[in-house]
Amino acid sequence: MGIGEYVSDSFGYANEGLIGKWMRWIILIICSIIFPLIMGYSLRVMKGVTPAPEPGEYVGMLIDGIKMIIINIVYMIIPIIIGIVVFSLSGGFGSLTMLGMNVSDPVAYMGLLFASFGLSLLVFMIVAFIFSLFGIIGMVRFARMDSMGEAFAFGEITATIGRIGWVQYILALIVLMIILFVIYMILGMIPVIGILLELILAPYISIAIARYYSQLYDAGS
Repeated sequence: MGIGEYVSDSFGYANEGLIGKWMRWIILIICSIIFPLIMGYSLRVMKGVTPAPEPGEYVGMLIDGIKMIIINIVYMIIPIIIGIVVFSLSGGFGSLTMLGMNVSDPVAYMGLLFASFGLSLLVFMIVAFIFSLFGIIGMVRFARMDSMGEAFAFGEITATIGRIGWVQYILALIVLMIILFVIYMILGMIPVIGILLELILAPYISIAIARYYSQLYDAGS
């Protein structure tokens, strides 16, 4: 499958799973408010079932969602540490300390603070993206094999990405990020109602993303 087909399949899957099934959509909107629940439902989508499953067994969904959150946190520990180290080494903490001492020229320290923050944020985003390449496949492995340990089986994860094709995989994720950025940018431009629309569309987007990840995984299995 090409990237366009991944996009078409994922949003088509979400259409089939929600449009016309308004009670399911309402239930999943409520699940989106209780974030671990929608994460647990996304896990079920990542199992590769077709069509989209009915929400249910909410305790199990909650537990699975919490596990998914833990997996994401573990994958972000190193990027966060690296970001903090860069912020420290580039003078960020020093500038914060000097600003707290009421120095005579706070503008210079504010400039250093913003520069340090910008640099550390950039480094964090780059490292976080690299780790997310493994984390995404790791989450689908967890969904398919029902074992958190499989989310960190880096040898198998690397092999799966290799079969997808590293360039194809990275481009597919970039395309997804651009699509999501455009959607949320448009919603963000709508005063007040945009926030409500984000909540209404949250299950739809969660399902489409989970399906997209599932299709990528299948391409390398």
